Amino acid sequence: MTETDPAPDSPTGDSPAIRTGPGNAAPTHEVGAMFDRIAPVYDGMNAVISGFQEPRWRRRAVAATGLRSGMAAIDVATGTGKLAGSLADRVGPFGRVLGVDVSAGMLERARDAGSDAPWLEFVVGDALDLPADDASFDAATIAFGMRNLPDYERGFGEMARVVRPGGRVVCLEIARPRSLAGRVGRLWFERAVPLIGRVAGQAEAYRYLVSSVRAYPPPAEVAAILGRSGLVDVRWRPMSLGMVTLHVGTRPGAG
Repeated sequence: MTETDPAPDSPTGDSPAIRTGPGNAAPTHEVGAMFDRIAPVYDGMNAVISGFQEPRWRRRAVAATGLRSGMAAIDVATGTGKLAGSLADRVGPFGRVLGVDVSAGMLERARDAGSDAPWLEFVVGDALDLPADDASFDAATIAFGMRNLPDYERGFGEMARVVRPGGRVVCLEIARPRSLAGRVGRLWFERAVPLIGRVAGQAEAYRYLVSSVRAYPPPAEVAAILGRSGLVDVRWRPMSLGMVTLHVGTRPGAG
């Protein structure tokens, strides 16, 4: 985040907390409570807001992990488990996928959706203190969750910690496009999303969504944060006119 970027609004409508570093100013417990409230409408809202592009973005994120059958992955801020479910399909019944989220309400829906894959597990946990041992996964992913964390560098650092040497950390996140067409799309996002949220009865939550995107660093800064978190070979690619960015980094030390 640059010094001129606004801090995201609190999900409860209160004034945002004072920031001490690069991360979301909203308290984690408030963010978790907000996602508990919007869990029933979350997937439908995501489909509309993404222009029904979310499945395509998710496929790109899964491919970027480099996972194969029998491998293990952790999905951080897993929400309703869409990405975790796609990872489970990738690694198959001899693999393992752990989804972690601070919102019990979101995880309840994730468990219902993933009930036919016993190698897919969901647990309540803090993204800044993941409930996993060092170097225990082949890949770590986070989709549309990093901008909610109070410390981006620590979030990426935790993902790097639990990935084995040579494993990948993958981040899919909404971005602020710089192309003319992308800026038009961003204008639609910033104007339409709060309106859609109001219609769905979740006005505060979707105002927060817009403010959290405004406060999130641009892609080049995010790439630098991945590097400071101990990851190497960091690369990123824009998608959908720059509205979404996929970042990938590798934990060093493989063979």
